[in-house]
Amino acid sequence: MPIYEYRCGACGVAKEHLQKLSDAPVAACPECGSADYRKQLSAAGFQLKGSGWYATDFKGGASSSSSSGDSASSGGHSCGTGCGCN
Repeated sequence: MPIYEYRCGACGVAKEHLQKLSDAPVAACPECGSADYRKQLSAAGFQLKGSGWYATDFKGGASSSSSSGDSASSGGHSCGTGCGCN
């Protein structure tokens, strides 16, 4: 469930509410009861989870060094056949 940030225009209090996407917005400030309680725009937290994602993915780690080692062992040619296509 997403966490939404709200701010009251009357008393200035800011709170977070855990709500379903289908839930109606919170209508009244929980502190002062004012109807000037508005949902704020904020950056969404995004995190990849699961066994297929690693902290080192797409950072140019071991994959770039292994590709340079392959070209050296094949005579420095990009196609690997020794045709002279440098």
